[in-house]
Amino acid sequence: MLKKVRQLIESVNDTLKGQLDLEQHGGRTIEGVAVRVAQRVLALVAAIWHNFQTGQAVSRSLTAFDH
Repeated sequence: MLKKVRQLIESVNDTLKGQLDLEQHGGRTIEGVAVRVAQRVLALVAAIWHNFQTGQAVSRSLTAFDH
């Protein structure tokens, strides 16, 4: 059971750091970092929702939105 939880946590962490670029967030205060994290998580959720609605094969991919 712990192995599955750890794998889930590492997957979420990798997504936040990789696709959302949270290692270089640029926030100077705790509030600023929280706002930037919230913005990026909301953007990921919107992309997942859009991919789901349009029937994309990979719902978590942000490749189409990376400009």
